[in-house]
Amino acid sequence: MFIETCIAPVNIALIKYWGKRDEELILPINDSLSMTLSTDEMCAKTTASACSTYKEHRMWLNGEEVPFEDNPRAMRCLKALQRLALAKGESLKFPLEWKLHIVSRNNFPTAAGLASSAAGYACLVYTLATLYGIQDEELTAIARQGSGSACRSLHGGFVRWHKGEASDGSDSIALPVVTSAHWPNMHVLILVVNDSRKKTSSTKGMKLAVETSDLIKYRAKQCVPQRIEAITEAIKQRDFETFAKITMQDSNQFHAIALDTYPPCVYMNDVSHAIATFVHAYNAAVGQTRVAYTFDAGPNACLYVLREHVPSLLQAIQTSFPNDAGSSVEYIKGIPIDESASPSQTPPAADPILNGNFTLPTNERNLLKYIIHTKVGLGPQRLTKTDSLLNPSTGLPY
Repeated sequence: MFIETCIAPVNIALIKYWGKRDEELILPINDSLSMTLSTDEMCAKTTASACSTYKEHRMWLNGEEVPFEDNPRAMRCLKALQRLALAKGESLKFPLEWKLHIVSRNNFPTAAGLASSAAGYACLVYTLATLYGIQDEELTAIARQGSGSACRSLHGGFVRWHKGEASDGSDSIALPVVTSAHWPNMHVLILVVNDSRKKTSSTKGMKLAVETSDLIKYRAKQCVPQRIEAITEAIKQRDFETFAKITMQDSNQFHAIALDTYPPCVYMNDVSHAIATFVHAYNAAVGQTRVAYTFDAGPNACLYVLREHVPSLLQAIQTSFPNDAGSSVEYIKGIPIDESASPSQTPPAADPILNGNFTLPTNERNLLKYIIHTKVGLGPQRLTKTDSLLNPSTGLPY
């Protein structure tokens, strides 16, 4: 038996991927750009094993066995990796005919608009590549065929997915913009409004958008190319003001396209809109753009904020969106809040947030389920054998 275990991160798009020019190969109609989140707080973990005694491919996802050989995207990734192994002339550790057992788990909600499929397919491809002994830049093109944005989770830091022009998708790949070390104090607060499965899948939503929305065509041709270049420069210069404005504008336009789809796709809810209102009010109160929001295909908010402003922002969130759980670890997950961090360069007396003068009242308590505090992070990583999710003696999940 040969066995490997790896983890892969979540990535959250700043410039959104929405719409395909090829459904089967998952080729996008526009470039996209994302930030990879730390695997310490959010990741997919996958163990893959190959053995001569296995009778069929089997896969377990979050504790439940799911079809593998009947999953066209998973099989497409597997076959592409096997072809790559042969084409590269790798010295195979075992025959490609051997069947696989695969176990994957996410430590965050699946199909709730938190990029679970991106982390999952990135981890699947990276783990299988490690199992087959493959190290190649073509892995992003393979992961893309499982879940489009999975290609971005194969790099850390800030990543650009180039849509490409070739009909076979050979130039539709993800490349790093800068590493996580470039902007290490970039943090994220994820406000989980609803962690249940979304009503309209991203696959269905973007297919409908391409077929029915006029706005999506304008965005892909006119808006995205300019935004990609501008936000790339802002990231390189660590210009948070420009970074924040472009991020929020692109999020808003993405959801406008969802509403321009016929019939409309509604991913944000009343709490989502209240969070967006809160962010603009918060920035106005402190007199600078200190936080930016983005919403993927779901109601949950990702708030980008520099580390030194996290305590102040969290205080404002807890004031405006009170929760009975308070500051418990069950409610505020992830990186512990460093209360000693200076919230801003301004003296505390001049900060309306710290003085408790800022409140955006909501009529209900407990509108947020929980908050995840994380930061920019690294790409996939290989783990030790002791981290395996499979029992080597049985070939089944622990």
